[in-house]
Amino acid sequence: MSSSSQQKEDFLRQHACLHPHPKGVTDESFQGSEFFDPRDLVLVKYEMLRRVRVEGCSVTEAARRFGFSRPAFYQLRRAWQQHGLPGLLPQRPGPRTAHKLNDEVLAVIDALLADDPQLSSADLAARLLDEPGLAVHPRSIERALARRKKGAR
Repeated sequence: MSSSSQQKEDFLRQHACLHPHPKGVTDESFQGSEFFDPRDLVLVKYEMLRRVRVEGCSVTEAARRFGFSRPAFYQLRRAWQQHGLPGLLPQRPGPRTAHKLNDEVLAVIDALLADDPQLSSADLAARLLDEPGLAVHPRSIERALARRKKGAR
């Protein structure tokens, strides 16, 4: 692999845009082309959508050629319609917010700390498991309290 090719791959990896399965891209445009790089996930997604919309390729055929499933194609198309090109950027997996430690649970934590300010995050996690029956990691409690403290400044 050439130095510039390795630099591009490192850049794509750093920005979460490195295609995890570039060998699954069998479309002829991506075979031996300097422009169409099967490692560039955003380019592959865009070209798949363009192939269907502009060239009239079937969804099934485009998904096969570009290494995606039909449901993935429809999800990508919806993301592109709603957000344009940024919608094709890979999203971080998992929850986007502290979904377990909502305002109601933080109120329980506040009440526990009001009764005993010396409670550790492990103690709080154990009490949350007992009272509302919520399994929360002690580190999650520490982060939630730190976020709230930081927001109060």
